Amino acid sequence: MNVHRIASTWRALIAAARRIVGIPDYDAYVAHLKARHPERAIPKPDAFFAERQEARYRGAGRCC
Repeated sequence: MNVHRIASTWRALIAAARRIVGIPDYDAYVAHLKARHPERAIPKPDAFFAERQEARYRGAGRCC
């Protein structure tokens, strides 16, 4: 395997692990905004994570 392929695989594994444990991917979100919604302002990382946390737990009933 070449170095680029190993690095690409490593990044994909890290991104998958973050999705599994619920850590949003800020860099992927910024890339998506730039590609699909260039008119939108890019939020600061703190605002992005706060919004993601709110969206994740909004209205979610918890048993404990």
